[in-house]
Amino acid sequence: MNLHEYQSKALLRQYGVNVPIGKMIENALDAEKVAREIPTDTWAVKAQIHAGGRGKAGGVKIAKSPEEVVNLSSQMLGMKLITHQTGPEGKIVRKLLIEQGIYYPGPSPIKEFYLSFLLNRNTSRYEIIYSTEGGMDIEAVAEKNPELIFRESIDPKVGLMPFQARKIAFNLGLEGQAWKEMTLFIQRLYEAFIGLDASMLEINPVLKSSDDRIWAADVKLIIDDNAIFRHPDIAALRDINEEDPAETEATAYNLNFIKLSGNVGCMVNGAGLAMATMDMIKLSGGEPANFLDVGGAANAQTVEAGFKIILKDPNVKAILINIFGGIVRCDRVAQGVVEAYKNIGHITVPIIVRLQGTNALEGKKLIDESGLKVAGATTIEEAAELVKKALAE
Repeated sequence: MNLHEYQSKALLRQYGVNVPIGKMIENALDAEKVAREIPTDTWAVKAQIHAGGRGKAGGVKIAKSPEEVVNLSSQMLGMKLITHQTGPEGKIVRKLLIEQGIYYPGPSPIKEFYLSFLLNRNTSRYEIIYSTEGGMDIEAVAEKNPELIFRESIDPKVGLMPFQARKIAFNLGLEGQAWKEMTLFIQRLYEAFIGLDASMLEINPVLKSSDDRIWAADVKLIIDDNAIFRHPDIAALRDINEEDPAETEATAYNLNFIKLSGNVGCMVNGAGLAMATMDMIKLSGGEPANFLDVGGAANAQTVEAGFKIILKDPNVKAILINIFGGIVRCDRVAQGVVEAYKNIGHITVPIIVRLQGTNALEGKKLIDESGLKVAGATTIEEAAELVKKALAE
């Protein structure tokens, strides 16, 4: 589950992490009041969307007066923001974060760093990735200057050790008060990362201000979906407007759905079979348009819902339904396909159905007697050939 920057910073503040004072607004009429409540000489006006690259796209502006905050808010609210992560369709800005300016003059030079916490599944350990090159795309830094990317592995049984935090601060070239602030900053971030059940916590940039304070200037926080049940307060922060409509609809029916960019829609039961089916589609010359696992508790209604979601994708040129009946019964899936076909009406996309296992014969009979233009298959190889034929037509 992705969170907005203003939500992420509010959660980090609970763990003692130093974040700028700020407030979210949804109406430009509130901008001046909010700006005057923040004790600062400059304000950052930041678009709140679930995508990186906002600054380069004009989604982050600096204001030098409350009046300028109002003007910028009026311009940014409702605008379509297109970044390298949104794609050409962009995202509509519905919320802004008005925030305290932390790039103020002082006796010490301002520096920006990169810092992220994540799970390394190859080592089954947590990992801190950090760099002296903050405020930039970390992928570009890794490609051009890999020697500037540092990693620190954390054993989850013992957690982050104090010497590791000190090592990171040292590798970032800090000393004195800034070094002390950074070690504490890292320790508190780790506590937040674990306490919030995050799968990724990225601070880019981490700012060393001119008075040697360490700030989380920008935050990206992703909560592990499997742990959301432990955090009902965080679950309530979900912004459906920032999610793919198809994935939101699938969640309402307890379907595991992920939209992809291919041309063959998939409906499968079981993640392993889904992965094998997608491999089969690629070997047949197609590209998967989605991952859709109807699960073991599927019924005619959930199957119909999944079918409709797939058909909403204009890129889908064929649909492959590949069901192995173990817990889920093949006749339930077949009934869902028949009902969806009849409810939707005229369907021009070729449909291939492969049913094996519990009540497979009953399921095949339902489809055969329905009069639908559906191609049936009994083996994966046969289904693959039918997909290939459908794409060639």
